[in-house]
Amino acid sequence: MITTSSPSSQPVRLQQRWTCRSRAASPAPLLPPPATGRRRRRRVAADSQKTVASLRVRAIAAESEQASPLPEPPPLLTEEEEEEEKMLANYVPVYVMLPLGVVTAENELEDAAGLRARLRRLRREAGVDGVMADVWWGIVEGAGPARYEWRAYRELFRVAQEEGLKVQAIMSFHACGGNVGDAVAIPLPRWVRDVGDADPDVYYTSPGGARNHEYLTIGVDNRPLFHGRTAIQLYADFMKSFRENMADFLDSGLIVDIEVGLGPAGELRYPSYPESQGWEFPGIGQFQCYDKYLEEDFRAAATEAGHPEWELPGDAAGEYNDTPEDTRFFAADGGTYLTEAGRFFLTWYSSKLLEHGDRVLDEANMAFLGCSLKLAAKVSGIHWWYRHPSHAAELAAGYYNVPGRDGYRPVARMLARHDGAVLNFTCAEMRDSEQPPEAMSSPERLVRQALSAAWREGVEAACENALSRHDRRGYNQMLLNARPNGVGPAGGGGAPPRRVAAVTYLRLSDELLTATNFRAFKAFVRKMHADQDCCPDTARYGRPMRPLERSGPEVAIERLLDATAPEPPYPFDGETDMSVGGGLAELIDWVFDKVEWIFC
Repeated sequence: MITTSSPSSQPVRLQQRWTCRSRAASPAPLLPPPATGRRRRRRVAADSQKTVASLRVRAIAAESEQASPLPEPPPLLTEEEEEEEKMLANYVPVYVMLPLGVVTAENELEDAAGLRARLRRLRREAGVDGVMADVWWGIVEGAGPARYEWRAYRELFRVAQEEGLKVQAIMSFHACGGNVGDAVAIPLPRWVRDVGDADPDVYYTSPGGARNHEYLTIGVDNRPLFHGRTAIQLYADFMKSFRENMADFLDSGLIVDIEVGLGPAGELRYPSYPESQGWEFPGIGQFQCYDKYLEEDFRAAATEAGHPEWELPGDAAGEYNDTPEDTRFFAADGGTYLTEAGRFFLTWYSSKLLEHGDRVLDEANMAFLGCSLKLAAKVSGIHWWYRHPSHAAELAAGYYNVPGRDGYRPVARMLARHDGAVLNFTCAEMRDSEQPPEAMSSPERLVRQALSAAWREGVEAACENALSRHDRRGYNQMLLNARPNGVGPAGGGGAPPRRVAAVTYLRLSDELLTATNFRAFKAFVRKMHADQDCCPDTARYGRPMRPLERSGPEVAIERLLDATAPEPPYPFDGETDMSVGGGLAELIDWVFDKVEWIFC
């Protein structure tokens, strides 16, 4: 059944049933006023009756005490149980990302019986904590403005709940089909695309005028171009409808995280490296600020700064597949990015991204206020050209991260305002040694920098793999990044110095569930759990769920930019102390494969 909601331009009446419940204690009963009498005989009679009644009550109470002794204190933990509690302080929950098309473009749950069987294996055999699922805007609101159809997603969540899995839900305001690993095509809602057909500048635009239809440009965040609503209002209304229609799942604690989509692939970035427009790794990508709305914003900002003559980089920043040294803007020796005009542009470009993330997360905070969950935002791990002085690929994506300037702490500081929203970072499985030398890549250093930025700003960090991996080497790298300094003090249990809030594995597939791959994956989950069984009580491993509180006061952009002052990342060990094995384990896997092939 399709539900309709009032657009944000009108008051939205929230139904009582979608308020995340919190029960207040009942007030203590009032004591009756003491009885008084004027005559002495009445007082004496009353006192006599009270004494008799008191004696009877005492007799009954004594008899009751003999029949029902006071409860004894709980028994002390055994040494084994104490050790388990210590190791749970190192526990990192593992979630598995569901297939992109688990809910089809026609808004149907794909192969519900088959999905249930796979989820059951994940929970019962591997012991995973939950799953992550994209909740596609283009599917749910596809029938028309403010017409939401949640039936397929309710069915999906019910299956997960019945199989004992928690859910991380992604508010996916982007289209699917133009990025690395996109196996299905799910466009933005048809009625939104109709607006784009009439006004193509609602989309991000390259220097050459190519429109990117994956996500609305942040230039229209506050422009009422969509049947009277702004882009921010579109996102806000979607999240309000989700809360209303998923109230029972939210109240039950099934949904533990709401990851708010903030850009292409759901990540807080510009669509600077679209495969759909010919980008190939390790191209630097292109700036995406050439729609008329962002161009107008830049001209106004430059004029206000006293430099109306400053322009956007244009051709000086090169093509999608250039190297930094192919361009005038990113060249290490005298590149435009080092000039006053270049620094002004990069500050403006990255600040617009921070402001966009802050606005959408503020709406998410209001939509889910009081629900026992965490908000989260994904930041892309753009590791190529990290070792070039310009960090060209990061700059094009909106992360102003260069020597002497931290591009990730301002993001973490912005997230901290929203009741400590989680910073979810990608490419946690990658090693520097696996990258081609010509890419000047360093995923290991990048992950250390991003996670350290989150921890320094007092927000939780989470991580996931950027590409599908089934090998033990990749798992070991994820284990290292999840607990950079190993388990407890000197491996003896207790809380580690730092650990991530959760790890999400990309993604559930038939290939993952093959014998060898699933064997390694089960070992990976076990080690993430610090060799403990799956623990559904998040408080036991130090992540108690509490009602979401209102975002703090708005942080001035100048205050966010103060966080760009660089600090060295926290130290990470060279290898994880809870390895899933290396070459020998892989050799054993190969032997098992052969045996199974012969006898099965």
